[in-house]
Amino acid sequence: MTQPQHGTRSLESLGRVHFIGIGGVGMSAVARIMVARGVPVSGSDAKSLPVMADLAAAGARIAVGYGPGNLGDAQTVVAGSAIRPENPELAAARAAGLPVLHRSEALAATMAEDTVVAVAGTHGKSTTTSMITVLLQGAGLDPSFAIGANVPALGVNAAHGSSGIFVAEADESDGSFLNYRPTIAVVTNVEPDHLDFYGTAEAVYASFDSFTALLPADGVLVACADDPGARALAERTLARGNTRVVLYGTAADAAIRLHDAEPGRMGISTTGGTFAVELQVPGRHNALNAAAAFAVAVELGVAPDTAAAALAHFSGASRRFEFKGEGRGVRVYDDYAHHPTEVRAALSAARAVAGEHKVHVLFQPHLFSRTREFAREFAEALNAADTALVLDIYPAREDPIPGVTSELIAEHLGSGGRLVGPGGAAVQALLAAAGPGDIVLTAGAGDVTAYGPLVVDALTAGAAGA
Repeated sequence: MTQPQHGTRSLESLGRVHFIGIGGVGMSAVARIMVARGVPVSGSDAKSLPVMADLAAAGARIAVGYGPGNLGDAQTVVAGSAIRPENPELAAARAAGLPVLHRSEALAATMAEDTVVAVAGTHGKSTTTSMITVLLQGAGLDPSFAIGANVPALGVNAAHGSSGIFVAEADESDGSFLNYRPTIAVVTNVEPDHLDFYGTAEAVYASFDSFTALLPADGVLVACADDPGARALAERTLARGNTRVVLYGTAADAAIRLHDAEPGRMGISTTGGTFAVELQVPGRHNALNAAAAFAVAVELGVAPDTAAAALAHFSGASRRFEFKGEGRGVRVYDDYAHHPTEVRAALSAARAVAGEHKVHVLFQPHLFSRTREFAREFAEALNAADTALVLDIYPAREDPIPGVTSELIAEHLGSGGRLVGPGGAAVQALLAAAGPGDIVLTAGAGDVTAYGPLVVDALTAGAAGA
């Protein structure tokens, strides 16, 4: 796989662009916008996916299966992160001397002429990027956007807009966010993660320093005052003396200050006053994400009262505490949480929704390396649930690490936690635990997301039988 390179190409310089792995959520996002901006696009993937039909209908040339002939007359190739070096199209492109870009480089070229809002952070990127986009649309602007999750309120995860503003999720997992040139950089939080790539926590922090250093003289860093890592980054950025910083959160020194009210309602204050906000999504983390979106909108000239009102349109992002259904009085949600902080936030939101009832979580660890680094922290987060069931590790891109299994988490779980077998065993364990009014949450970045509908089907079948 090509590694991210510094420097931004122009969209025109790419010529005809071929995407290897075009069905991926990130790749299809870039391809969709390129097609809308008049770039000749082709692409392929191992199997047919719904988004590929959408791209074909928009004008892209799409192939199912990989083969050198799919390159056609491409002048630039973009390879997805899952594409291996021996892929026949990638091998052919390299043999022909074609430039092969990382997805982030292709996205950087796509938004090179726009005012870029880049949203980074260890957690909350997709939700915050989605909130900013929905807010700007509600305020009458028409931003382009590229988001790493599907957003029901938007209908798609990427689109070309007419305003000259581009809102993009900036992924730090492989350092590729350093390919962007933002005018506004949002950092929701900074914690050690992706240590399989970075190696050390210090390298993670240094990468965020490099990210904020990309801001121009008239740029701004919007950072969360409540997160120690983001606050420390803001202080280091201010010390460099060449970038303006806007803090948001509940801290007394936050320029965009969040005030709690009853569930679903809050206030955000600025120098211009305090503005009531209603959110459809639960949890303190989502309230902070909303404050970040509000801060960005104000920076872009949106009136504060308009920004506050527009936040009510946001109904959530796919796999971010996403409601999957209900049966026998049990509500089932799914969340992408795959880091201890994210698991803690998702369970906090579940607890707020459950009220006096119980919360039951089915968690699937993602990556052997992450499990090794954070096993105890995962267990501590999961112990906030009444029932914590843990599946085997989802390996994703990694080979097994000797001695690293889900047992590393299970050994630190409380009385309500244990390992559980896959498939029907996991579903039956959740059914046995959950009662009317309770919340079931499936959590993780792997295929655990498939369990939510299975649980709902089992609940509704049981209700029908009763």
